Amino acid sequence: MERRASGIVVRVRPLTETSLIVHWITGEMGRVATVAKGARRPKSPYAGKLDLFFSADFSYKTALRGELHTLLEVSVTDTHPKLRMDYSALRIAAYGAAFIEQMTEADTPLPEIFDLFNGLIDHLSTGPTQPRLVYAFELRLLAMLGTDFDAGDNRNGLVELARDLQELPWTDLGDLKPSAEAVRRLRHALQVYIVRQCEKLPAGRAEALSAG
Repeated sequence: MERRASGIVVRVRPLTETSLIVHWITGEMGRVATVAKGARRPKSPYAGKLDLFFSADFSYKTALRGELHTLLEVSVTDTHPKLRMDYSALRIAAYGAAFIEQMTEADTPLPEIFDLFNGLIDHLSTGPTQPRLVYAFELRLLAMLGTDFDAGDNRNGLVELARDLQELPWTDLGDLKPSAEAVRRLRHALQVYIVRQCEKLPAGRAEALSAG
């Protein structure tokens, strides 16, 4: 069966000397893994279309067995060039993708989560890179998954900070002026909470939080 989706490339790796495995996050189909046959050939129709965090419309043929589908066509809609020039932004984007991969199942629709990730990628492509984007993404994803974070007591404005990070538009997060102690406590509390919910931290959290 042929299917069409709009998504973001979150991982690309070689399969053979001529083919690639491309992992996508989409709204319609959720996380999708595809084989791009011949993509490593110089004159491949996929040339220049399958880089990390490219947004694209694509079609694929579903596998009869397993979760590795066959990529058919790709039409790039945004290359997000800043992510290839700003390593801090790239690390935050990579952590966001790793968190989604750890917390969701393949081939399951994720419309709200895709919109969240797409919003993060768009902001990283145009706005400042700040560690608070990591906390905001974590809080929002946890809420969408039905595991709302409880900040506990409100010393140093911790409850307000967690609420603002979860609710404010991406563009307004840079205006927040939390105390250093509130940020330190939030970082630790979120880490403990995520480990409790997920059994382990998604890959790349420390690197993402050193961004900016």
